[in-house]
Amino acid sequence: MDALAASFPGSALSWDESLAREFEERLADCPKLAYRVALGALHNTAEAEDVAQEAMLRAYRSFHRLRDRERFRAWLVRVAFRLALDLIRSKNRRERHEHDATRAAINAQPEANVENLVASREFERQVAQALDALPEKLRIVMVLAAIEGYNTREVAKLAGLPEGTVKSRLFLARKKLAESLQCLVKNTPVG
Repeated sequence: MDALAASFPGSALSWDESLAREFEERLADCPKLAYRVALGALHNTAEAEDVAQEAMLRAYRSFHRLRDRERFRAWLVRVAFRLALDLIRSKNRRERHEHDATRAAINAQPEANVENLVASREFERQVAQALDALPEKLRIVMVLAAIEGYNTREVAKLAGLPEGTVKSRLFLARKKLAESLQCLVKNTPVG
């Protein structure tokens, strides 16, 4: 292919170089556009920056597959907007799971007094610390499965891992969490 391209006068660029140049030309004013779209949906500058950056990365990775390159801006807007919506859904799902877990913990107690609420919040804090102390590869699968509510097949797809690896990492993460939270169980009076 390169030999064929080199045989034409004035065509010193390979296909990859010309595609990269076209991408750069179309990209000139798009980072601000992707940011504005994300900010309009999220109303949070840090999250909007992250979404815009992810949209630009996806645009770079998929530009060669785009059929109608004249519609690049519209396509980038859709990518940024969908990523923002995905982030909103993820946050809502996480908040719903956390709220349900807190409500279940409170409802499981015979009487919800101030002492029980404080103990519940302290327990949540200890669990969050134990989760943060996990190695990143274990924490990612644990958060996706336990907090976000994805099943092992979905976690494997999201993390780009084999399903067996996800299962073993979940097992190890749960084991490490149980070990680090064991002191709470020993110090909790049985009532």
